[in-house]
Amino acid sequence: MNGLVAAPMLVPLVTAAVCTLLRRMAVLQRGFSLVGSAVEIGVALLLLVEVNSSDYLVSNMGNWQAPFGITLVIDRLAAVMVLLTALTGAASAWYSWISLPKSALSPAFHPLLHFLLMGVSGAFITGDLFNLYVCFEIMLLSSFVMLVLEGKAEQTEGAVKYVVLNLMSSTIFLTALGLLYAKAGTLNMADISILAQEAVAEHRAGPLRLGGLLFMVAFAIKAGMFPFFFWLPASYHTPSVPVSALFAGLLTKVGVFALIRLHTLIMPNDVLGHEILLVLGVATMITGVLGAAGQMGIRRILSFHIISQVGYMVVGIAIGTPLALAACVFYLCHHIVVKSNLFLVGGIAADCAGSEDLRKTGGMWLAWPLLGLLYLVPALSLSGIPPFSGFFAKLGIVSAGVERELWWVVAAALATGAFTLYSMFKIWIEAFWKDHPSSGFRLAPEQRSFVRLWPMLALAAITIAIGLMSGPLFHFCEEAALQLLNPNGYIHAVLGGRL
Repeated sequence: MNGLVAAPMLVPLVTAAVCTLLRRMAVLQRGFSLVGSAVEIGVALLLLVEVNSSDYLVSNMGNWQAPFGITLVIDRLAAVMVLLTALTGAASAWYSWISLPKSALSPAFHPLLHFLLMGVSGAFITGDLFNLYVCFEIMLLSSFVMLVLEGKAEQTEGAVKYVVLNLMSSTIFLTALGLLYAKAGTLNMADISILAQEAVAEHRAGPLRLGGLLFMVAFAIKAGMFPFFFWLPASYHTPSVPVSALFAGLLTKVGVFALIRLHTLIMPNDVLGHEILLVLGVATMITGVLGAAGQMGIRRILSFHIISQVGYMVVGIAIGTPLALAACVFYLCHHIVVKSNLFLVGGIAADCAGSEDLRKTGGMWLAWPLLGLLYLVPALSLSGIPPFSGFFAKLGIVSAGVERELWWVVAAALATGAFTLYSMFKIWIEAFWKDHPSSGFRLAPEQRSFVRLWPMLALAAITIAIGLMSGPLFHFCEEAALQLLNPNGYIHAVLGGRL
């Protein structure tokens, strides 16, 4: 099974290459993109089953043993993130096939989609920091081109803001890599973890703190945390619907994943103070939800809520208890599915109503009740209404705060949940419940095609399943959290007996 460890990167790479060759044959290209997406899901499921029984899967490229070669590592967290990446990519490819005409997307969309999936999956499974940087750059290049595929002025403006701040993040990341390599002589995560533990034990961890703080800033920008989030609401509402849904589900979660690795494996708690991260997490929650409350564009509201929900995940990392980390992992799983679905549903609603501006929309409930139901499932889940998945994710974060007696964090989390519910109902009332400003508003039969809803139905079913199966799924997240809190298991899997 270790031979499959590289498959989450190789399958999308091959799919992207073939889709590039098929760029002049739109139907074949879209078909092969879906086939590649299905294979990615199958590989991810195999890896998840295997890692659930064997804890860690490790592969050394070219038989160069760690820490000298390129090492790929899959634990429970990486396995579930690879699966969610494949599902999100499949939903985006599926939507582009059935909901958009052949001329609506550039022939470059599907190759770029799978290059992006390769970068995201690579970030989840890499065992060294330099290749994490490389995967970040693959993501950045692919996502930047996807932002400007249609060549619209607002897309170019959003892409410039997006790429400038993300290039700043890459520069900070590269600087931190140089400082760390000069000090430690290695960029293998397991090897760095050993050296960091030794430095703390010998009271010489001071030089590591600068590198650790630089890593934290770089990952915070990628995650869209306060005060580095401005690139996200300026860009995520501008591209086509499948592109923005893909970005909403995946890109910030790579930053959150990197923060988890930083705080549980790469740098011990003694090197990185969690207090800073806790304050920034709460500020991210509040800033994001207040920003959403002041918007009237569907995807702009949803973009600000990405920031707000990242705040919950960061709070879980900062609290750092087994319950808090388990809730953070559960939150990642729930949010990737829910947020991708909301962008797809919101995109169809805006297309049918003729505008993303809520003041110019309405009447969708009478025109297409099924679309309204498909909006309510992820919207209520994002708001934390039981029995949907978001309730259990937020309950875990709040319970971890109560356990640590962090009452101000608990109050902020509950208030953010209330404002999230307000924003979700604002979209519901304005886009679905009230009458459309144009009298006699009707949808054409092709607009109401049931086939258009298949990707959203699949994601809604996954959301409902996460809520109904929250017990066993949360238990899996608890096991993932225990792995994260025991870095010696990861180190032993990668380096053998060297501890």
